[in-house]
Amino acid sequence: MKRCFAKLTFLLLLLAVALPLAAQDLASYEKRVSVKTLPNGLTVVLWQRPEAPVFSFFTLVDAGSAQDPLNKTGLAHMMEHMAFKGTPDIGTRDFAAEKGGLERVEQAYAAYETERSKPVGRDPQKLAQLQKAWQDAMKDADQYVIKNQFGEVVESHGGVGMNAFTSYDETGYMYSMPANEFELWAALESDRLQHPVMREFYKERSVVMEERRMRTDSQPVGRLIEQFLGTAFMANPYHRPTIGYASDLQNFSATDAAKFFQRYYVPSNMVIGLVGDLDPAQAFPIIERYFGRLSNTPKPEELHTEEPPQNSVRQVTLKDPAQPFYLEGYHRPNYLAPDDVVYEAISDILSNGRTSRMYRSLVRDKKIAAAAAGFSDWPGIKYGHLFAFYAVPLPGHTTDEMQKAVQEEVVKLKTQDVTDDELQMFKTRTKADLIRGLASNEGLAQELATYQTRYGDWRELFRYLDRVDKVTKADVRRVANQVFSDTNRTLGVIQTQMASGQPAGATKGAE
Repeated sequence: MKRCFAKLTFLLLLLAVALPLAAQDLASYEKRVSVKTLPNGLTVVLWQRPEAPVFSFFTLVDAGSAQDPLNKTGLAHMMEHMAFKGTPDIGTRDFAAEKGGLERVEQAYAAYETERSKPVGRDPQKLAQLQKAWQDAMKDADQYVIKNQFGEVVESHGGVGMNAFTSYDETGYMYSMPANEFELWAALESDRLQHPVMREFYKERSVVMEERRMRTDSQPVGRLIEQFLGTAFMANPYHRPTIGYASDLQNFSATDAAKFFQRYYVPSNMVIGLVGDLDPAQAFPIIERYFGRLSNTPKPEELHTEEPPQNSVRQVTLKDPAQPFYLEGYHRPNYLAPDDVVYEAISDILSNGRTSRMYRSLVRDKKIAAAAAGFSDWPGIKYGHLFAFYAVPLPGHTTDEMQKAVQEEVVKLKTQDVTDDELQMFKTRTKADLIRGLASNEGLAQELATYQTRYGDWRELFRYLDRVDKVTKADVRRVANQVFSDTNRTLGVIQTQMASGQPAGATKGAE
């Protein structure tokens, strides 16, 4: 009882803060925020927060695995692995010698790859010789490397949380430092972007190949998801895996990676979010001094094929001696669609917490699933994507039962209005989530960079709440009927297969 009262009190406090946040104008926030676009196109959004003498940054590069070349999937992810390998000044004992060594590595790899990729007439003996020459060249270049020096420099000056990630839509880089080290940060980050070094590239490529084996090839759910997305999307770039196909990981080179970097890692294709004890009058001259040196290159042209309408049910069935799993997805428009917030409302009502519809129905009441949820933004948001559902059957229950139970929830959304309480809880939780996001410098820096990139204005972070407030029960029902149609559906199933070939758990008797 005390726990419930405490949770209610906390929620009411968040609501009390969130309501004025949505209601008041942006003037009080605009006083803290400064935006500057440098002549070379780099945009910086700075939120002044002097409560503690620290700051956090988030650099968003508007290129993710959706921008991978067709036969070089995984290159965007490789940028993440190359992120903190250093510069010509950091991470090397002798860059002039190392540079020559890296050039020889590329020459040797090109010769090896030319022989290896011959469809006919490949000479095994010559291939082995070329492979050894390439490996010897890598060993020669590696002798100049000072491993992890970039990270050590950051950490020795109080930096924490150094990290990076790659998604379908973007690549992000972040860490936090004491405010008095701001100029050092500007020097490090700008030099990393201006003078990238594809140091230890093939070692990291091997690491990525191992990641793929662990997370996809050796994981039934990983294999299902890769095949599911490849089936749900025929033309849209989301049909390719972020980590890359195995054959592509074996083929692309550091030269390919450098070309990808030169195309997409340009100032006009990046936004930096900064939050902390930074005075704009002092910070922006430093930013201009260091980041202004980056080349003035036009933003790369946005090229992608729009997914044609789906007109039939598609299905992927993976038979494996593993835990059964159920997945289904429906095509929906990208994040700029007027109804984007309605999809968020549906996802929240179906899946947010133990009071959500899918948890109560499949997990708590029917006791047929260990977990179940629906989510509105998979696998990315930049292009048309999916509203998806998943469910994990408990022993003795099947994926057919999961499909039936999920469809029951879908039909309810299409034929019955959600309740006033459900809709209000969605709005309250959304506002509370925004408050939580504002609490940390790291989270806020990411939000500022993301909204500035996606909408061209960081203020959309707060205007979003206005759109949330306008969602009605009729909107939820209308959108559910528009998107949740059989011909717009893709199914994915892991069917547990016994050694004898007999599906396991097909009936309670078999179980």
